[in-house]
Amino acid sequence: MIGISQLRGGSSLRQRTWTAVILGPVVIGAVLWLPPSGFAVFLALVVLVGAWEWGGLVGLETRTARGGYLGLVAVIIGGLWFAPDWRPWIIGLGVGWWVIQVVILTRIRRIDPRSGPDVAAALAGLLVLSAPWGALVQLRASAATGPLLVLFLFLLVWIADSAAYFVGRRWGRAKLAPVLSPGKTLAGVYGALVSAVLGGLILSFLFSVSVPEILLCAVLCAITVAISIVGDLYESLLKRRRGVKDSGQLLPGHGGMLDRIDSLTAAAPVFTLGISYLGWVHP
Repeated sequence: MIGISQLRGGSSLRQRTWTAVILGPVVIGAVLWLPPSGFAVFLALVVLVGAWEWGGLVGLETRTARGGYLGLVAVIIGGLWFAPDWRPWIIGLGVGWWVIQVVILTRIRRIDPRSGPDVAAALAGLLVLSAPWGALVQLRASAATGPLLVLFLFLLVWIADSAAYFVGRRWGRAKLAPVLSPGKTLAGVYGALVSAVLGGLILSFLFSVSVPEILLCAVLCAITVAISIVGDLYESLLKRRRGVKDSGQLLPGHGGMLDRIDSLTAAAPVFTLGISYLGWVHP
């Protein structure tokens, strides 16, 4: 994540800015103007780059092993494309998995280095990477509201991320999870949640819904942002186990693809399930 994380030096900050300036319009263009199938392919490419990096984080050291892992994720994504009835199931599994991680991550008091393949984390990655693909493709599929909702989700996470950074930098004292990510503070989380509630109110205004739905939407956005932080913390756990700072070096100043999408891997299934419950899309 960009906002909650500590910013690096000046040259790195310039790199981050230029990378964001270039990638931002590409992502927004893909969401708004690509047809659903084109968006699915674009998103699949992003996820598969993430799968390659995930393979490294779980100890798949050879290119053959990482390529095989990438291929397995591709097969799952392909299955979800050709069998859309499976998507609600994998979205639900993704939500359940992240809820479990909330409990697990809060209990971590030390992180032991690991070497060699981590089978459990490799298996978890199949769900962590495929569930958000299914969720975002499902969310985007609605011709009337899909692009708006996907773009809103992206902005919700990005803005909450930045709010967390600036609030945490100004008022942050107590650490959120010092073992996993020393830079994150409770004040930063509160700042992110406030921005999420405001985002939910704005989204409700766009849909012109009733008061109960406004409240539900605000709660959903807060939960989405909260779980997005869990996604960031989980990737931090994987990186600390391997003793690396970034998942890769693909994006100058930002690290790897996973470093950019870790929050969305957790947020997308939760948001899509919640929006479906509100009846604004139908998975």
